[in-house]
Amino acid sequence: MLNAQIAERRNTSIAQGVGMQTQVYVDRAKNSEVWDVEGKRYIDFAAGIAVVNTGHCHPKVMEAVQKQAASFTHTCHQVLPYENYIRLAERLNEKVPGDFAKKTVFVTTGAEAVENAVKIARAATGRPAVIAFGGGFHGRTFMGMSLTGKVQPYKAGFGAMMPDTYHVPFPVELHGTSTEDSLGALNKLFKADLDPGRVAAIIIEPVQGEGGFYPAPAELMRGLRALCDEHGIVLIADEVQTGFARTGNLFAMDAYDVAADITTMAKGLAGGLPLAAVTGRADLMDAAHPGGLGGTYGGNPLGIAASHAVLDVIEEEDLCGRANELGSRLKQRLESIRARTPEIVDIRGPGFMIATEFNTADSSAPNPEMANAVRAEALKRGLILLTCGVYGNVIRFLAPLTVQDEIFAEAMDILEASIDAAKGA
Repeated sequence: MLNAQIAERRNTSIAQGVGMQTQVYVDRAKNSEVWDVEGKRYIDFAAGIAVVNTGHCHPKVMEAVQKQAASFTHTCHQVLPYENYIRLAERLNEKVPGDFAKKTVFVTTGAEAVENAVKIARAATGRPAVIAFGGGFHGRTFMGMSLTGKVQPYKAGFGAMMPDTYHVPFPVELHGTSTEDSLGALNKLFKADLDPGRVAAIIIEPVQGEGGFYPAPAELMRGLRALCDEHGIVLIADEVQTGFARTGNLFAMDAYDVAADITTMAKGLAGGLPLAAVTGRADLMDAAHPGGLGGTYGGNPLGIAASHAVLDVIEEEDLCGRANELGSRLKQRLESIRARTPEIVDIRGPGFMIATEFNTADSSAPNPEMANAVRAEALKRGLILLTCGVYGNVIRFLAPLTVQDEIFAEAMDILEASIDAAKGA
């Protein structure tokens, strides 16, 4: 069967709102490689959007899933609980940054984790308002969409957003916004439009994902922590995309000298199975009444088993160290390309959560055409890349942390050739 034949069937059966970055229909995958239904091989520098950090079909993860599937696949933890759910909560309570007693709840998706974090913050504080940042991404549910700081394609056409959600600018020096500007905007918001005594939570990605892979400056995190402490506001770290060794630490917040009160996570948590979690201060997490949190599929046994294996693999294979090594090599290669490519205006990111941003050759404007041309050229040559950013002018690199050295080197050659070809297009 050909990709084009399947694509034609897709167009008549799947809602167009489910966007597509490629028309490559996968037949099988192994670690950092995928093969489509026509037998063509690709190097995967998307990893399911930072989901398979441990690689496609890691043997230890697959073994854990198969063993669990032979016992039971679902009972609903709220009806018939199981011990490995509790054990995973214990592990996350220990590993999530913050020197305080913690508790955890498992759900299914990152958006659902964000929704529950907001519910918990509201229950704990008795307040309604939530503040997020421009360019941030927090999901496609109504609360997640309302908190997301990007209109296209996430908000356009869906009507009024949730009330009591507010946005302030995220500091991006390249775009002329400093940490001082962001904290000043928060203080102005409190003076002009919003009583801080009405604010339940401030939510932030330590490194913006869809927004362009901009790391939050340490000064911003310290400022947010001080503001939250001053006004009794819950600080939520959205680690859905940054978690599980991607940034060179198990969690991106490990790199800061302050901690969030609540952490949301998903994506890399279970090596490709749908599992998400909310971990936070025990007193906050217990604010919701019994039955107020949870869900039928939350903490599915297969995902729980996979997550235990993922945590083991990260530790046993030192994937935090591997992320830092790969990220350093990628940055070095990109810098060598940048020397002859004026369209590259920035190379950034911690660990192996790296991005490069493209402007016009005179740096006068964002250049989404160049970014998309590089992505399309790389796809032709067998390398899967993703774009992101408010202007769509950023390429993000999200290969599995387990990518083999020889395949990484092959990908670098394809990337360089693709950028050179895009310049000449």
